Amino acid sequence: YGALLGTQNGRDIEIVNSFELMVDEPTDVSMGDGTAGSTANSVKVDHGFFAARKEQYKQVFPSLDFVGWYSVAVNPTAMHISIHEQLLGYHPTPLLLTLQPTSTDQQKDSGVLPFKAYEPTVEIRDRKSRNVYIEAPYKIETGEAERIAVDSTAKGGAGSGTLTSHLQTQRAAIKMLHDRIQALVEYVTNCVAGTAQKDHEILRSLAALVASLPASENKYFRSEFEDEQSDVLLTTYLSTLTKQQNILNDVVDKYITMTDMGRDH
Repeated sequence: YGALLGTQNGRDIEIVNSFELMVDEPTDVSMGDGTAGSTANSVKVDHGFFAARKEQYKQVFPSLDFVGWYSVAVNPTAMHISIHEQLLGYHPTPLLLTLQPTSTDQQKDSGVLPFKAYEPTVEIRDRKSRNVYIEAPYKIETGEAERIAVDSTAKGGAGSGTLTSHLQTQRAAIKMLHDRIQALVEYVTNCVAGTAQKDHEILRSLAALVASLPASENKYFRSEFEDEQSDVLLTTYLSTLTKQQNILNDVVDKYITMTDMGRDH
């Protein structure tokens, strides 16, 4: 379980961050099907821990508020309703995000991420009101540095072919842009040197194009550029570190296997 932090504007909710939600979930209560588990009423949220962590995040991210919570489940159950009722003191309609423990082949093929969003509502049945969840639409906004990880997660790690094709297409587009810019630079250089005939219409178009570009020395541009570059480098380093760790795990497993075989003999 975890709490979701973000901003809300009317019915539009933007989730930005999250932290762990401590829930006391006993496992010694007998369920209706004879298996051990937790009843809905036995689940208790640790309000002290929640309030302390919420205040800590508020100091670091003052613009973010508690907007909902998440859980690992296929569909909302009575247990989720019980937790929802305990969180009403922090938000009148906390959103629920369920992370699917398993994903189907159809979800992998369609690129749908294994989670769903639900918004609470009140249903009246037999002259009694009760809290229920209805599925809500959502969209994911990612930066270029996050798109690779999201694509891999959506396809269960099997989207390397699509990712390679996407990167090759981007590389070809960048190469074409570089070649055209190089041709323009050579033309201007030759015009300045007097080895090429000046076409004032082309030069005016180039001047207008250059004037429309953002100033690369602007401090806001440099800050955003450095942030994007750091994100890309961090993703690359994380990928390299993961591969190296997998190689190290294979070496350790082989060493343990060989050691056990030597002891048996």
